[in-house]
Amino acid sequence: MAALRARVEALAAAAPGGYSPEDRQVVSDLLSALESAVVRAATRHDDGTWEAVPWVKGGILAGFRLGVLADLSPREASGRHVPPFTFIDKDTFPARTFSIDDGVRIVPGGTTIRRGAHLARGVVCMPPAFVNVGAFVGADTMIDSHALVGSCAQIGERVHLSAGAQIGGVLEPVNASPVVIEDDAVVGGNCGVYEGVIVRTRAVLAAGVVLTRSTPVYDVVRKSVYRATATAALDIPADAVVVSGARPVAGTWARELGLAVTTPIVIKYRDAKTDAATALEAALR
Repeated sequence: MAALRARVEALAAAAPGGYSPEDRQVVSDLLSALESAVVRAATRHDDGTWEAVPWVKGGILAGFRLGVLADLSPREASGRHVPPFTFIDKDTFPARTFSIDDGVRIVPGGTTIRRGAHLARGVVCMPPAFVNVGAFVGADTMIDSHALVGSCAQIGERVHLSAGAQIGGVLEPVNASPVVIEDDAVVGGNCGVYEGVIVRTRAVLAAGVVLTRSTPVYDVVRKSVYRATATAALDIPADAVVVSGARPVAGTWARELGLAVTTPIVIKYRDAKTDAATALEAALR
């Protein structure tokens, strides 16, 4: 990948405008490499830390700069539009196409996978869902209805992203780590995970939990508070079961009114009961 990296870095460093057909080919080659997982937008080190791959993200951003608006609407064999779908987007980032050989199920109903996203074998996408450029989705993961996998997000194997789950994208700055959901995690309905948060292996987010870089998470089992720092993302421990709780707002007036703010709480760690409640139905696959 050294040659591709050199080409991408040269393109990312170039002044906007005056792009050549060769520059567009660089973007296409990068997107193909992302789709095949030859390269990824983030790397997991042996110590469990995650790090963005700036040259990959820089190449994606360059693709937006050199792209032009185009009509990407689906067409019949005759060339006529398929009503009522109209898609206008940068021509460098059309929707991906799949074949049976890819081993990915995309159930009819409006799902779009953008070019430059990797979906491994066994992934199931329920309609409608959206997977953005640079995202990685591991084998046998379920992306449920109305779920979003944002740009450069890293989703592990056998993850369940429940209906309405929103996994945020992180493109800029290029060295900012993306949202990571590790293997066998469960993200409940209408959850939101944003700003580089890491959800570790087998963790469970109950419905409605929202995690951002500024969110403190209270662990009542280990009597700890998890926060992001200037150099590290908010990190949800492996096997943690996180629910949406509340804590009082400081100040006499707020206490008089009984005000509280929503607060994620680690209420327990996974056990056999949790596993049974979160098991993916094999028949769906």
